[in-house]
Amino acid sequence: MPTYTIELTDVEQKGMEYISTDVEFWIQNAVHERARLAVEEMVRDHINDMMAKGEAISGTKEDIVMTTKLPNANARNEAAMEKMMAMPNAHQQRP
Repeated sequence: MPTYTIELTDVEQKGMEYISTDVEFWIQNAVHERARLAVEEMVRDHINDMMAKGEAISGTKEDIVMTTKLPNANARNEAAMEKMMAMPNAHQQRP
C-alpha cells in the first residue's frame, strides 16, 4: 500500500488549524473521500463502456477498478492536449 507524505509551510499549517481541530484527520479524510469518488466514477464509466459494447458486467467495485482498461489521468490529459493541438487556432480569422 503506497504511503504519501506532505509538507506544509508554517503559514499553511496555521491556515489548516483555522479550519480543523485535527489537521492530519482532515487531510486523510479529504484524500480518502476523493479516492472514493474516483472509484465510483471509474465503475460508472466502466459499466457504461461495457453496456455500450453489449458486454457482460461482472465483478466487485474493487475488481473493476483493479482490472479496468480505462485511461488514467495522464493518458486523458495527453489525449486532450493532442485534440487541442489538432484544432485550428481560435485567434486566426477564417475566410
